[in-house]
Amino acid sequence: MTNPPVDWTPSDGSDRYQTTVYPSVIPLYHDFNDETVLVFGGGSVGARKAHRFCREARVVVVSPAFDSRFREPELASIERVRAAPSPEDVGDWIGRFDPALVVAATNDTEVNAAIDEAASEKGILLNRANRAGSRDVDSVVVPATVRDGSVSVAISTDGTSPVLSRHLRQQLEAELEGVGAMAELTSRLRTELKTTDKTATERRAALRAVVESSTVWKALHTGTTNPRKEAKRVMAAEHDEMGGGR
Repeated sequence: MTNPPVDWTPSDGSDRYQTTVYPSVIPLYHDFNDETVLVFGGGSVGARKAHRFCREARVVVVSPAFDSRFREPELASIERVRAAPSPEDVGDWIGRFDPALVVAATNDTEVNAAIDEAASEKGILLNRANRAGSRDVDSVVVPATVRDGSVSVAISTDGTSPVLSRHLRQQLEAELEGVGAMAELTSRLRTELKTTDKTATERRAALRAVVESSTVWKALHTGTTNPRKEAKRVMAAEHDEMGGGR
C-alpha cells in the first residue's frame, strides 16, 4: 500500500521547507478491447463509471436499482443485472464475469470492502469510486480524459480534487481541438517518408516542421487550404533549409 500525502515541516516550526509526498501513482493506458468491466452499484457514480468504459469494453453493472442515467442512449450497450450481492457473494459475481477491471461504486461499505478483497485475491484491477489518497496494489484511478481522434490526454489529481480535473479537462478540450486530424495527417506522411531516401534525422525534422507549422494547423481547422498540400510545402521548405536542395 502506498502512503497518503504527508506534510513535512522542520522541527523549528517554520514552513520554509514544507513539502508534500504524494502517492506514487503512474499513468498508464490499458487496452480494454474484448475485455469486461464489472461495476457494482447502479447509482449516479456507477452510471458515470459505466459510461466511461462502455465505448471500449463490455460493461456489466450489478445493482438492485438503477439511476435514470442508465436510460440514456449512450449507455444502451451496458448490461444491467438487477441483484443485491452480499459481501459473501461478491467473489462469485466476479468469477462469473471474469472482468479485467472491477469498479466498487455501491453505498455499502461492507460490500465495497468485499469487492476490494475479492479483486485483490484474484489479481484483478480495482477502482474504488469512493476512495482517494491511500491505495492498494492493483488499484486504479480513472482520470478525466480529453479525446480527439487517436489523441487522448488524461488528467488526474489522484482523487483529491475532481472539480480541478473537470476544469482542466474543459480547458484542454478547447486547446486540443484538431489534434486528431493532425495525428492522422502526420501518420500518413510518416509512412510515406519511410519509402523515400531521406535519413531518419531528415524525416523527424520534416514531421516536426509540419506539427509546428501554424499554416498547417490553420488548414486543418478551417479547411480553406488542403492540409496535405500545405504539409508537403512545409516539408519541402524544411528539406531545402537543411541543405537537401543543394
